[in-house]
Amino acid sequence: MNYVYILKCCDNTLYTGWTTSLEKRLKAHNSGKGAKYTKARLPVEIVYFEEFDNKIEAMKREYAIKQLSRQEKLKLIDRKVNNKNLFQEL
Repeated sequence: MNYVYILKCCDNTLYTGWTTSLEKRLKAHNSGKGAKYTKARLPVEIVYFEEFDNKIEAMKREYAIKQLSRQEKLKLIDRKVNNKNLFQEL
């Protein structure tokens, strides 16, 4: 399974990426081994994710999310959290 996710850092910055394991990715970011972008912004939490069977589709979705403004990303996060309990899925 492939996942596209949005991380929220402790300073409220948002980081978008994709991975095959949300648990490993979250652990890596919080240990300082994640993307350079989040190293100085620990701790982080996953506030949004989507599942994809195909790696190419996940990468396309990640790119589409990266093109969104911060406000659009926040609306996307709110819609996901309101429709499902995000943390029950992990």
